[in-house]
Amino acid sequence: MNPSAPDLAALAARVGALGRVRRRVVVGIAGAPGAGKSTLAGALVASLGADAVLVPMDGFHLAGSELERLGRAARKGAPDTFDAAGYVALLERLRANVTDVVYAPEFRREIEEPVAGAIAVPPGARFVVTEGNYLLMGQHPFDRVRPLLDEAWYLDLPDALRRERLVARHIAYGRSDAEARRFALGSDEENARAIRATRVRADLVISGA
Repeated sequence: MNPSAPDLAALAARVGALGRVRRRVVVGIAGAPGAGKSTLAGALVASLGADAVLVPMDGFHLAGSELERLGRAARKGAPDTFDAAGYVALLERLRANVTDVVYAPEFRREIEEPVAGAIAVPPGARFVVTEGNYLLMGQHPFDRVRPLLDEAWYLDLPDALRRERLVARHIAYGRSDAEARRFALGSDEENARAIRATRVRADLVISGA
């Protein structure tokens, strides 16, 4: 997604308005794999300026070795392949602690692994933007995420375009065309159906392009 300047300005203004009544604002962007959440979240943080930090949920992917141990490696990206309770604990810290630096993990696609303590959220960060597939999910433990967000948005993208971008992303990170399509049309698509059902819990639905 490449949001237009007026749309992005309106979204930033919406977040800024929340900041007038809260010491720290936490906004979440949900959506299916390939919808463009990371791009939108990064653009929003850039628009909000130095007071904003991006903290993606992807940093809470379980390590590859743990997924192998659990027999879930082939379903990487499904709800039970994340440390959801750890993500909830981080959001709770971000809401409660505005006097110390809070460190968050980051998922590095070049190694397909999370890296601990890679994102610093300083005390002066008034806006935290988080993005991920399951921010609006009602099943435990993800059901504890939504109450910790001041607002939650859902980014919607036509399925054909979303799948095309998802395949391209898999290929860019080293998968063959056949492998990329197997993931995009297999486990990714199964996850997308579950995520799509959560959009009704969003404060705002944003159409991607």
